[in-house]
This record gives sequence, structure tokens and C-alpha cells, in this order.
Amino acid sequence: MKKDEKIIVGISIGDLNGIGAEIIIKTYEDPRSLELNTPVIFASAKTMQFFKNHFSSKINFFNIDSVEKVAHGKVNVVEVWSEPVKIQFGTEDKKIGEYAIKSLEAATEALKEGAIDVLVTAPINKHNIQSEKFNFPGHTDYLAKALNGKSLMFMVSDELRVGLLTDHVPLKDASNAITEGLVKEKITTVTKSLIQDFGIRKPKIAVLAINPHAGDNGVIGNEDDTILKPTLEKIKADGTLVYGPYSADSFFGSNTYKNFDAIIASYHDQGLIPFKTIAFGKGVNYTAGLDKVRTSPDHGTAYEIAGKGIADESSMKQAIYTAIEIFRQRESYNYYSKNPLKKGSR
Repeated sequence: MKKDEKIIVGISIGDLNGIGAEIIIKTYEDPRSLELNTPVIFASAKTMQFFKNHFSSKINFFNIDSVEKVAHGKVNVVEVWSEPVKIQFGTEDKKIGEYAIKSLEAATEALKEGAIDVLVTAPINKHNIQSEKFNFPGHTDYLAKALNGKSLMFMVSDELRVGLLTDHVPLKDASNAITEGLVKEKITTVTKSLIQDFGIRKPKIAVLAINPHAGDNGVIGNEDDTILKPTLEKIKADGTLVYGPYSADSFFGSNTYKNFDAIIASYHDQGLIPFKTIAFGKGVNYTAGLDKVRTSPDHGTAYEIAGKGIADESSMKQAIYTAIEIFRQRESYNYYSKNPLKKGSR
């Protein structure tokens, strides 16, 4: 266990025309942040110097040509490319998308090799990253292929955790994608994550209905009656504390969500609209279900304010802290699972 060692946090730079670099710099301008972890930014010395100058920052970068040369107590920048990059804040640029992927791939490789302990990803533009080589709708799907496990988008904050049955799929396809096998897989992933990543021994999970009013006994669709309800009963019979399906329209407004350790929404906006309403700026996107820890802020590239120096770094800070907390919790869980007799000495 890395009890007394600093966690090495790898950070992919995201879209250079967005707010990613700004919120990274703001996070580490306070030298006290280096007492908690050692950051490694995957970009280039020239690129980060440009951002330092643009934002009139006093941050000091420590430039390295490989992650193995990381220095604790420094804000490390590993050289992923060396050529100058033309940055135009607020502009969608295919070439900038290529640099975002270079950073992500280098950071992911370092994560796989154990050169960094956790990965925090700055926001990307899902459109300008697309190519023949990279055709994933976002970080989660890419990491699902690059790392071991079954990935799940898990939005987490101090008071709310929301997982998704379907994430980046068109709404018209969401209900057809929800099968008994998918429901079982996602609930298993959420349950395991709550136990090993958040230290909740017997988690309670709520599932939101596919249709309005859970279908009103078939009047507004039958997917809840034919798929969700029987599947949840089977899962519950195995001892998992899962409840629902709940009608989504009143679930959050009535504070019912506070009775559960996690909520599983049937589709993207059903879960993310209430999450971002309740926890925006304090929320974190965590990719649960993988053998490595990855988090990101709960917002996008924010082109409309990019380069203006007014971006709020709160969610980036929280993404870093959450990654560290999950890493520590998972280490502790794995250690005591392998050494059960030592539990009493904690």
C-alpha cells in the first residue's frame, strides 16, 4: 500500500482551445496542492509555457521527457509533442483534437504501465477527436477498450452518485439497448464500485424507470414491466439491495435520492440533468468498473469562456481529490481483502 507516498496524478490536457489548461493551472498555482499529490501533465513544455504566459500565471513547470523522471513537489510536464501548436481559444479545430488524443493515449499508456497511479482527464470535444484511428464517442468508451473491466459512467459528488444504463447513445435507441443482461452488468458494476471504491459495505441502489411514470402499467410503454421489474426482482433475490423502477420525474425533487447510496438512470439526460443541477461544479465523472482509476470534471470544453481567465477550477480540483480518495480506498479494500485477519487492527 502507498500509505505514505504521494499519489502520482496523470492529467491529459484535453482540448487546447477550451478551458482545460486554465483549470489545471489554477488548480496547481497553490503550492499546497502539491502536498497531496504529484501531478504529471501530458502535453509539451512550449504549450504549457504559452498558457502560463497567457494567463499571467506564476506556476512553475518541471519539464521531463519521460514519466519515469517525475519529480515530487513539482508540477511535471511530460513531452508528448515538441512542435509549436497554434491555439485559438473557443474554436473547434481538427488538429487540436489530434493533440487531445495524443495526450490521452500517452497518459493512458502510463496508467496501464503503473507509471502514474490515477488518470484525470481535462474536457475534450467529442467531434474534433474523431478519426479512422480514434472513433470513440468519448473518454469512457475509449478507456473501456484500453483498460480491463466493464466501464460505467458514474457521476459522483458528496451527496449524490448517478450511474447510467445507457450513456452516449441516441435517445431513440436507448430503450432497445436496455436488456436483462445490461441491467445485471451495470448493477453489478455499481455495487462493486460502491463497496471497493467508496467503502459502503451494503449499498442501497435505486433504478429509474425507462418510461414516464414507470409505464403506468403498460399505458405508456411496457419496457418497465417486461424488462426492468422482473430483472430487478431477480437481482434482489440474490441479496443485492436494489429498488425500483422509480418514476424519474419526482424522484429528485422529492429528495428520495437521499435514501440511496447510488441511483442508476436508464439514459444519459435522465441522470445527468438532475446530477448537474444538484452538484454542478462539485461533481466528478468517474469511470467505474475498470482496474484503474480515472476521473474528470463534470463539464465540457466551455469554448464560450475559453482564454478569458474566468473558468472555475472547482470541478477539476474535485476530480483530482476524488481520484486520490478512490485510489486510497481501493488499495485499502484490496489489502484487507487479501489479509482478512488484519481487519480488526485497523
